[in-house]
Amino acid sequence: MTSPEIASLSWGQMKVKGCSATYKDCKVWPGGSRTWDWRETGTNHSPGVQPADLEEVVKKGVKTMVIGRGMSEALQVEPPVFQFESCYRTPLVPPSTVDYLKKNGIDVLVLQTEKAVEEYNALAAQGVKVGGVFHSTC
Repeated sequence: MTSPEIASLSWGQMKVKGCSATYKDCKVWPGGSRTWDWRETGTNHSPGVQPADLEEVVKKGVKTMVIGRGMSEALQVEPPVFQFESCYRTPLVPPSTVDYLKKNGIDVLVLQTEKAVEEYNALAAQGVKVGGVFHSTC
């Protein structure tokens, strides 16, 4: 199964190719997508993305996870500390989230949402088993 292309992105709206739904925030993985409902895990802009937000996507067998922090990067994933992985300059996500992904052998990219969608689509087009969570507003 391939990861679906994110067909469009604008403030508060995302469309995934092959899906009729319009998402505000979404999760995508090889073969599917759905709304990312922060209420399911108690996520908020701070402290931000938690391992529980990613668990469903990880279980789909992804090798790379792309996290979109929002159009203005309001979704917190730690102070602006940077690490280098796979030649990407990536803001450090909370240690528990990074540890969770690394323990599952998954590379992680954390970017402003427009850039995150570009990277996700490029990886999907290359056939990488990529998944992601994307915040499409602030």
